[in-house]
Amino acid sequence: MTETITVVRSHGRRLAKAIRVDGSIEDYGGVRTVDLGEVEIDGLEALEAVLRRLEHRRDCCVVRGGIADPSRVKGVRRLLYHDRESGDEPTLREMPRRWLALDFDGVPRPDWIECADLLGCACVAIATLPDEFRRVRFIVQATAGHGLKPGLRLRLWCWLSRPTTGAELKYWLRSAPVDPSGFGAAQMIYTAAPVFLPGSFDPLSARLDIISGDAEVTVPAPRRLRPPQPRIGHRRDDWGNLDDTEVERLARFVERAAVGNRNSALYWAARRVAEHHNDTERAAALLEAAAVRAGQSAVEGMATIKSGLRHG
Repeated sequence: MTETITVVRSHGRRLAKAIRVDGSIEDYGGVRTVDLGEVEIDGLEALEAVLRRLEHRRDCCVVRGGIADPSRVKGVRRLLYHDRESGDEPTLREMPRRWLALDFDGVPRPDWIECADLLGCACVAIATLPDEFRRVRFIVQATAGHGLKPGLRLRLWCWLSRPTTGAELKYWLRSAPVDPSGFGAAQMIYTAAPVFLPGSFDPLSARLDIISGDAEVTVPAPRRLRPPQPRIGHRRDDWGNLDDTEVERLARFVERAAVGNRNSALYWAARRVAEHHNDTERAAALLEAAAVRAGQSAVEGMATIKSGLRHG
């Protein structure tokens, strides 16, 4: 079956952020109705060609979902379900995809990697993903805040070995520092480069680059990406948690963080623990030890961990 990507086009509304002369960022324009279209792609090279075209289209973006009714694609709302109030019918449907967009927003950037070094920044982001992603080809895209806000602001695009649902992706990548909202069928994935208003400048010479590697990510079997069912008599909190191996991976991430980024990395890891791990006391001890090995004091490290656990 041919793979497609759904392109959304607005009517005179900007689907790109604008950068003011003081470096502040003006958000996307409000969009209610759009046109929908599908572009056929047969691999990452074809996807790259689409993204390079869309980089200059400030009225366009993409979504994961497929078109629900080809006869209703002009001036429609992005609806996944029937709207009872207006009576509008769905225009999008859930669609397993072989292409994948991963949004990283604020992962600490080591001081020794410049924001303009997209490939170096991407390698830091890839190191936080499951092992299946480590040696594959990626399209690296800098989002609007990269170089203007702290941390990594990247989108990594890759090709999967089989069509994968949004639910599978959310479970598979539950421990990775990626934005899961992008796995939703109707969620806009913005593809245009930001608009730099008069007097402002782009800190990056390029916003798209390629990391070479294997052609596709090997996706685990569907049974491995199916969340465990809650057991009778147990709270929902008792399933879908991080195991000790994943906590140790978080600890290694903290330990490898560069000076200046260690506190942010430790806080992020503690929040992940609070959200997905039952034995927070043991996990906190592992993170504290990693922070000390990275050069932080035990007192400072534990204060950051407690803050992350509190807000997770």
